[in-house]
Amino acid sequence: MVVLVVATTSDPASIGPAAAFLAMPGWSPGPPIAEGMESFTNGNVRLLKHERSIIAEDDLEQRWQEATGEPVSEVIFLSKHTAVSNRPALTVHPIGVPHLREDETPPQGGTPGWAAIPNPRIGPWLRLMQKIAAEQGLVPEFEITLEATHHGPVTSTPTMFVEIGSTEEYWGRQDAAQAIALVLWKGLGLEDGNDVGSWQRNGEKVLLGIGGGHYAPRHMDIVIKDGVWVGHLLSGYSLPMDTPSQVNGKTSQEVAGMWKHSIKVSYEATKAAFPGGEVIAHLDHKSFKGWQKNAVTSYLQEENIRIGKPSDFF
Repeated sequence: MVVLVVATTSDPASIGPAAAFLAMPGWSPGPPIAEGMESFTNGNVRLLKHERSIIAEDDLEQRWQEATGEPVSEVIFLSKHTAVSNRPALTVHPIGVPHLREDETPPQGGTPGWAAIPNPRIGPWLRLMQKIAAEQGLVPEFEITLEATHHGPVTSTPTMFVEIGSTEEYWGRQDAAQAIALVLWKGLGLEDGNDVGSWQRNGEKVLLGIGGGHYAPRHMDIVIKDGVWVGHLLSGYSLPMDTPSQVNGKTSQEVAGMWKHSIKVSYEATKAAFPGGEVIAHLDHKSFKGWQKNAVTSYLQEENIRIGKPSDFF
């Protein structure tokens, strides 16, 4: 099994870290995959460069296996991050658009109603990224943060995005690119054979974040602590709820919208990412109105999904 790291030449925050990663020892040219694509190999790591938008190339892990015969265990995409705040940031997040109906067109890739299997490395790499960014002098200028589940491309193996934000000034920053390359180098075990964030455990708890803003601050407070695993993070916009005509707060049945589907597929994808783990929902309670929280908690109970407090994850 190989790890596939994907970069695009069309994005400075993608090709910059890829170039810094390729400048590290041990790389050799990889097999040809398709026109406009270039690959490199180092141990069990494969780096694939293409020329299109990072969210435009679906099923790259399947296409890699078809072209090379090598099955892919996980995919890591390198990308830019944009934010209204323009704040410099290094981010990691799972992907998917589980809240979109079949008749909706995803604005940034993926397929409606789908959640990728989240890469188990997301939590451990957030903490590794924070450590490396501090050592490289990027903190406090750069915020190191999770992002909620969003966008494509479509994958069928554990996936995560690693991003540099949030404006052109920062996308091309060499020190940020070097920090991301070091996260890859150390995190994938190319430095000393000891990788960071492989899931090999049974019975450990995994956080499924429900509610809150795009940067998941309440969930982030937990995941930043050592030893915490995290799967999907569903912000408020991934839980579309139709306001019920009469609110009695006792049942989720009357609250229509894609929110139930979003929770269900994200829970199932998180379970698939952490075999033998216990996936526990963590709610950002203050982000919900009373009727919304009642609907969500009722639905989680119906689905036998445990709801946890922060202390349950340590």
